Amino acid sequence: MTKAEINDAVHTAVAEALGLDDDEVTTESTLMDELGAESIDLLDILFRIERSIGVKIQAADLSDYVQGGIPDEEFGDENEIITAKGLAHLKKVMPQLDIEELAGKLAAEQVMGHFTVENLVTLVAGRTVAAV
Repeated sequence: MTKAEINDAVHTAVAEALGLDDDEVTTESTLMDELGAESIDLLDILFRIERSIGVKIQAADLSDYVQGGIPDEEFGDENEIITAKGLAHLKKVMPQLDIEELAGKLAAEQVMGHFTVENLVTLVAGRTVAAV
């Protein structure tokens, strides 16, 4: 499956799950902050992706992908602000983030608000390659 096919499948899943027109879902759109997805919508999106292209991703896989196996106490500090180590990992999986701008300010609860359609495409593409 090509990246373009994965991209189309993810965009379609997002649009259908959120009741949006295809042109409202852009690669740069954040799922939660801009497109208004809630936790239940993310589950619906993941289910639609699985049904469409056969790649199973669970909600826990999203957090594992975002956190990268870094223990909670190393990913965020005692005030639940993402640490330098956490930010360094986030930059790998969410390259659109301005780490310098977010340093010392990004709360753990805000991380998924920055997760874009492209970030989801990358995750799905990685799972597709791993499944082959």
